[in-house]
Amino acid sequence: MDILFLLIPFSVVLVLLILAGLWWAVDRGQFDDVEREGERILRND
Repeated sequence: MDILFLLIPFSVVLVLLILAGLWWAVDRGQFDDVEREGERILRND
């Protein structure tokens, strides 16, 4: 039972880090145009 006092805060911190990383990626424009990158692979330069 004592391990829950350690695991619950660690899981909350992990979720907050994941959400912060997702927010950072959306803010920097990582997901703006995902279709263009898929088509870029198929084109010859």
